[in-house]
Amino acid sequence: MRTAVLVGALALAAVTVTTSAVAAPAAAETAVVAKDPTPGPVATAGPSTVTSLAYETVTYGPQRRQDMDVWWNADGEQRPGVFLIHGGWWSAGDKRQMTTIARGYADLGYTVFNLNYRLSGQAAWPAQRTDVLAAIQLARKHAERWGFDMKNFVIVGFSAGGHLAASVGTYGDGMSGLKGVVGLSPIVSPLRAYTDGAVSTDPYKRRLRAAAIKLAGGCEPKGRCSRVWASMEVAWHASRHDAPMLTVHSEDEFVPPAQSQLLKQMLGQVGVPVTVITAPGTAHSAPLYRLPGIAEQVHQWIADRLSGQL
Repeated sequence: MRTAVLVGALALAAVTVTTSAVAAPAAAETAVVAKDPTPGPVATAGPSTVTSLAYETVTYGPQRRQDMDVWWNADGEQRPGVFLIHGGWWSAGDKRQMTTIARGYADLGYTVFNLNYRLSGQAAWPAQRTDVLAAIQLARKHAERWGFDMKNFVIVGFSAGGHLAASVGTYGDGMSGLKGVVGLSPIVSPLRAYTDGAVSTDPYKRRLRAAAIKLAGGCEPKGRCSRVWASMEVAWHASRHDAPMLTVHSEDEFVPPAQSQLLKQMLGQVGVPVTVITAPGTAHSAPLYRLPGIAEQVHQWIADRLSGQL
């Protein structure tokens, strides 16, 4: 079926959607848990106020926080997908922070997957990357239900979520259907954050250093932990079939543009384009996204990556 847009691996369990799509608006309902012995989705009414959009929350694994909100246009069309990953130092945050942004992409005509994932206090790396891969696998499994063109999607991550998005983008030698990765203040190099935080008086850089250590399971990048830290480094896993990337940083924020410059260099060596946008000031993550013109540039970049299937 022809894809339409309004504007210009690792599965944890096999699951079956057992509830019908909920067209909004609707009042909150009691969650319905699938009776299948494998972890099933949970669907609830969503906050949308446009009746053409459908919304539900589903689980993609058996553990706490392995869930995502799905927004789609229930018109029978297959549409490109946008996967959103929230930030929060890998140890905090929630997909609810991304609801307005998720709704915005749904209004543009995309099928949107707004992810939660296990935080570092619940599970150490690479659990977070595993969760994103599992969520993508579930989206593939139920592509027809959600009007999702599994051959045509992007991943958008904010701060720590940008690290997860970029890590999936360089996992293996490319992912089928992944057309691009966007990072808003992405922590491309936890190792760089670890080093910078050791000598900086900036409280955010020092906090980021501690957060990276926690993500690695509480150990520093030496001895038995060296492999874990190497796995967390996005640029070290560049390969020629990786998806193009767009990263956005403020010039003076605590996750500096230099993090993405290394990624641009390493992916460039294997022929994968990386675009790095810098904005004046110190805005980080979602506040950076809301600066005049930034969201529009991101939207255009995504539309350009996905336009080949229109």
